[in-house]
Amino acid sequence: MPTASRLVAALCLLVVAFLVSSMVINNGEEGKDYGYFTYVNIALGVVCGWVIMGKRAGRGWTAAVNNGLTGVAALVFWGLFVQGTYEMFSQAMRHRFGGPFEALLAIFKLGVEYGEQLILPQILWTLAIGAVISGVLTEIAFRRWR
Repeated sequence: MPTASRLVAALCLLVVAFLVSSMVINNGEEGKDYGYFTYVNIALGVVCGWVIMGKRAGRGWTAAVNNGLTGVAALVFWGLFVQGTYEMFSQAMRHRFGGPFEALLAIFKLGVEYGEQLILPQILWTLAIGAVISGVLTEIAFRRWR
């Protein structure tokens, strides 16, 4: 059921996903084509905000901060998983794997490689501050527009 808190949570994680994706692209390999990287992460941000954060609003201010941290953690997890899966399929089409189990294992290896790009202080601060602001704004939206 659509609520204001779900909409605000989705918009907040959309912004966080856009900012972090832009930072990853700027700090990434020179000349690499990232394709739909930002758009996929934005879509994941909207879904995580709507489904995960939006339904957990209204439990208090401490829970709001925890809700924001949970939403951003889910966004990072699903972002790494989806991007790792996409990269695995593109490598599998070039016959880089010896079998299906090697390809499945590569999803997690590639996800960890993408995760290493997130361990820059400015990206970690963006994720942390974005999580707190998203949680608090979602709580404010729940309290204001019931």
